[in-house]
Amino acid sequence: MAEPRSVENEQAALWNGTAGQAWVALQDLLDRLFKPIEEDLAQALREAPARSVLDVGCGTGATTIAMAGVLGAGRRCTGIDISAPMLELARARAAHAGVDAAFIRADAQSHAFDAAAYDRIVSRFGVMFFGDPVRAFANLRDAARPNAELRMYAWRSPEDNPFMTTAERAAAPFLPALPARDPEAPGQFGFADPDRVRAILEQGGWGDMDIQPIDFDLTMPKTDLVRYFTQLGPIARLLPTVEDAVRARTLDAVRAAFEPFVAGEEVRFVAACWRISGRKRSVA
Repeated sequence: MAEPRSVENEQAALWNGTAGQAWVALQDLLDRLFKPIEEDLAQALREAPARSVLDVGCGTGATTIAMAGVLGAGRRCTGIDISAPMLELARARAAHAGVDAAFIRADAQSHAFDAAAYDRIVSRFGVMFFGDPVRAFANLRDAARPNAELRMYAWRSPEDNPFMTTAERAAAPFLPALPARDPEAPGQFGFADPDRVRAILEQGGWGDMDIQPIDFDLTMPKTDLVRYFTQLGPIARLLPTVEDAVRARTLDAVRAAFEPFVAGEEVRFVAACWRISGRKRSVA
């Protein structure tokens, strides 16, 4: 596994390059797709209001803006992300929505937050990419007020989420350069092991942890499926590098592999996630 500094550089290059640009291009699709998870975050905020919220790995800002709308006047939700193109869109969307949301372009693992600035720290799929996750959560702990709450969503295992790996499994015979997944490397399934997550949070200074499985039924229009799998994920980065004939065979195979998830004019699948919560632990 790469050293943390190398990983940080790789992640910054990825999310300021092709991956970040793809999320900007697909913002409309991804916001609709993950709306149920956004609503779950917002509902938790309605049930237990906060004064200031930090949204880690906020991307194009959907969750930050939704929570800022729940918080209302005089309170603020701040999003942090390393991706310049995603944050440019997030700022424009927040201005258009007229909500009190702020955005920081920085790595939450090392950013010098104001001490004890937030009474809730949240994330929707934004915490699995740290090169040194213990350091990251220790830094977030320092940014949290006493007894601050942590609430995050992360993917469970690839086996629990067959939809999310369908494209690469179908493409593998045609794209031998597809990288193998490392279950402990930064990436989509980096928090799939709840025991590892618990250990990371404990070492980072968080307690009262609760890690529960939660499933979300997600849908997208069938017409968006090709756009989805050709612009996101590992095959999106390899398709432009292969010959036209190989690309065509790969696309045919991947389209066919998604057929079990197609119902009429919709694509339907279950997002198998962990809902992770905890509280800032007092220093003895």
